[in-house]
Amino acid sequence: MAEAQSIAVAAESTVATRMSAPPSYDVADFPVPHGREEEWRFTPLERLRGLHDGSALADGSLKVEVNAPDGVTVTTVGRDDPRVGKAGQPVDRVAAQAFSAFEKATVISVAAEAVLTEPVRLSLHGEGGVTFGHTVFEVGAFAEVVFVADHTGDGVRSANVEFLVGDGAKVTFVSVQDWDDTAVHCSQHTVLIGRDATFKSVVVTFGGDVVRLHPRVSYAGPGGEAELYGLYFTDDGQHQEHRLLVDHTAPNCRSNVAYKGALQGADAHAVWIGDVVIRAAATGTDTYELNRNLVLTDGARVDSVPNLEIETGEIVGAGHASATGRFEDEQLFYLMARGIPAEQARRLVVRGFFAELVQQIGVPDVEQRLIAKLEAELAEAIA
Repeated sequence: MAEAQSIAVAAESTVATRMSAPPSYDVADFPVPHGREEEWRFTPLERLRGLHDGSALADGSLKVEVNAPDGVTVTTVGRDDPRVGKAGQPVDRVAAQAFSAFEKATVISVAAEAVLTEPVRLSLHGEGGVTFGHTVFEVGAFAEVVFVADHTGDGVRSANVEFLVGDGAKVTFVSVQDWDDTAVHCSQHTVLIGRDATFKSVVVTFGGDVVRLHPRVSYAGPGGEAELYGLYFTDDGQHQEHRLLVDHTAPNCRSNVAYKGALQGADAHAVWIGDVVIRAAATGTDTYELNRNLVLTDGARVDSVPNLEIETGEIVGAGHASATGRFEDEQLFYLMARGIPAEQARRLVVRGFFAELVQQIGVPDVEQRLIAKLEAELAEAIA
């Protein structure tokens, strides 16, 4: 597998250089995409069920359950609440449509200095139709918390998710997309990291007809750290798209991005876009992004595009790597030479490919459930 690293110095200082329109809360500020735009050229617009052109109407139902331990407050607010939209604005028409269409936002707050020993769990189960949503996770200074969001069921879902990470806080967010095969899910995750705070996300995507997620991170002060991990298994006919942006806006901050995917079946399509921008003021930045893809069968397609823009030479380090390939024959030979049957050897290779990312979740029951799901996928893929 080939690996590439590069550093590019940008002449202009704006993330909007790759966008057809600047960020906005108003859907009218975004033209209807036609698939020729850079940010839409990989997305099957005809399968978004009208989320991109305004024809999708909120006629569905989504069952939401929040299991929150002591130290967590869950409230429902209007769009006039000052916390709504504070992390950042929508960056495409689908996210702006979701912002314009939601009726009430859910704010999940963790008190300053609270150290939670149990995760905050959210269960979102689609019951058909179109739904829009907005959730704000507000974490106070020096608090420590793990959020787990499970997406299941059927429907068309478009939502914005915000994280306000207080100074010195430590936040882990696990988002599992295990939708039915007919579901559509588009979501922008917008994260604002406070001074000396740490944010880790683990995005796991298995289900859905079309899943398009857009995590975005920026820094409100120096010393912040972001770790963005992802795992996806793309089946026959599925489209799974992860578009990330880490915007280094403050000095002495760090980011690490690692996404891995496996694909099987005709017309399985995975897209990974990794954008990192280092602003002129972000001296002392240390950043790296990586994407790996394992193609299990003929007919699958991967588009992997890492991008890096740097506006200052005073950094610790910056780089990216992307690779797509099939099984390593040497690994299979090594295992089979020790008496392991071919089918089992292939499963071991794929399991090892994902193991380090599963371990990043840090919630044992979620890890076990995802390993079981992965085993089921492998049983179907490698027979």
